[in-house]
Parts: sequence; C-alpha cells; structure tokens
Amino acid sequence: MTEAEQLRDPWLVAVWPGMGTVALGAGSYLVNRLSAPLAHELPARDLFDIQQIEVKEGLASIGRLPRSMFFQWKDPHGKRDLLIFIGEAQLSPGGYALCHKLLDYATQRGVKRLITFAAMATQLHPSGEPRVFGVATDRQAVEELSRHKVEILEEGQISGLNGVLLAAGAERGIPGVCLLGELPFFAVGVPNPRASQAVLEVFRDMAGIELDLGEIARQAKTVEKALLQLLEKMKEAAREQAESGEEGFAVPDPGAADDDEDHDPGEAGEEKKPQPALDYATRNRIESLFQEALQDRGQAMRLKAELDRLGVFGQYEDRFLDLFKKGE
Repeated sequence: MTEAEQLRDPWLVAVWPGMGTVALGAGSYLVNRLSAPLAHELPARDLFDIQQIEVKEGLASIGRLPRSMFFQWKDPHGKRDLLIFIGEAQLSPGGYALCHKLLDYATQRGVKRLITFAAMATQLHPSGEPRVFGVATDRQAVEELSRHKVEILEEGQISGLNGVLLAAGAERGIPGVCLLGELPFFAVGVPNPRASQAVLEVFRDMAGIELDLGEIARQAKTVEKALLQLLEKMKEAAREQAESGEEGFAVPDPGAADDDEDHDPGEAGEEKKPQPALDYATRNRIESLFQEALQDRGQAMRLKAELDRLGVFGQYEDRFLDLFKKGE
C-alpha cells in the first residue's frame, strides 16, 4: 500500500437504509460535508440478484443495481481519518457475508474500530429533543458512550446490517459501536434529519473531528414543521370523524400523557381507573392490529389510536412499546 493510501488511526462508519433514513442520512451528510472522495466499490453483481427488469417503450434493460461504496476522508489536522461505507440497499440473505467482505477491505486500510448508525422509534413528539441510544461490543466502549451522555440500550434488537456489522466485527476482534437516533414512531417512513443530526453530534464528539452541522439542522427545522402540520391534520380529521358520529380511529398526540394511564392509588386525590372489559371480537381485532404492526411498524399509529379509542392503552402499553425496542 502506497503512502498516499495510508490512513491515520481510521474508523469505519457504515450505514444502510432504515427507519426514517436516519443512518443513511447521517452517513451521506458526512460524505458530502467532508467532501470525501470515492475510494472503493464492491461489485454489485457479486452481491445482488436481478429480481426484475425495466421496460420502456418496449425495450427491456436490467436497470441500475444498488451500489456499495467506500469513501475516505483524511483529517487535515492529522488526528483521525475516516472510511465511510454507504450501502444503497440492505441485503438479505447474504448480509453477514457482505459484512465480512466489507471488513476485508476495511482491515486492509487499517481500520481498528467500527461505527454504525441506526434509528429507534419511540413516542417522541415531533418538536421534542431526540435522544441518542447506544450499544457496543465491549465494556470500555459502553463506558465511553455514557461519558458522551448516550442512553445505553439495556435490551432489545437492532435489525438489518446496521446491527449485523457489529457482530461480524466482534467475530474478528474489531470493537464496534452503534448510535441510534430517536424519532416519533408514527413517522418512521419519513426522513428525519433531526435524528440524524443528534447521532452526528455524538459521533463528532467521540471522533474528535470538526463537522459543521448547520445545514442538517436547517433541514431538521423544515421537517419538524411538516410533521407538526401532518399531526394537526390527522387530529382535525379525527375530530371531524368523531363529530359526524362515524366509527374510526382517534389520533393520539405522541409524547403527551395518556388519559387512560394507570395512576398510583397511594397518591392523594388519585384513584386508579378501571380498565374496560373487552369482548372476544374486540380482543381478536387488537391481536390482528398487533400482528400488522409487527410486520410494518408504520401501522403502529393505527394500533395505538384504536387502543386509545377503547380506553385500554394501559393494558397493552408494555407490549406496544416492545414493538419499538428493535432499532433499525
């Protein structure tokens, strides 16, 4: 390897698409803001199968396969260089093998630490300050995360390659960390630059690099306004539906206290509200909604709204929140 290819104490940052495009948004911002040039690309035909063809005016073509790209950045201050991997699509099956191919190249470039980004959906209100959760593959890194005021994820799962890469790295003795940005569960399908910004703030401090986050902060403000408007429209639609007497779903306010929360009967002036009894058909409908939410967390808003409408969210709260213990 030539002197020009040598990296100084490099970290590998790797991201793939996931909820709210938190990981991909943060990784792409790093590449663009640092003006990191393309250094290497894994051949797409070795990774992805052709599932369909594109047809235009009767002509068939393969179309563009997802790219898996490495970018490199050399710190002008000579402290720590970065190797940044951007995967345009998740790969399953074969994801674990892909992670090892990725690590083959990274170790050739001298990488000694892995960082991945991901998202964690909660009841965060769109205007709330997102937290950053963290996991690591060694105790020393967990302590480091705590020093940076990262909330340690005590239990749960991280799905997709943003999590699997840590396992592949641990198998090869390379320590790794995953930073998960918090976002509202009802908006997991909407790009959330505020969660990406929160992740990048922690990463910048951990890596000790200079990184201007002004542009992504402006993007976050724009998206926050749009989410607040969307939430208000959903509430208005629910009010109009209720006034018309039609059966439908109430729209909860994420981050707000639930009226049906159990209260401590020992508190002065408080009584524990009895939870309504549910008939067999209603319980079956709730179970069906839980199954839909397990398959598509975008349906969780519909589930919670129905639990609120029935006044039984307190009965199902722990189970509902378990849906979002899996980061992505």
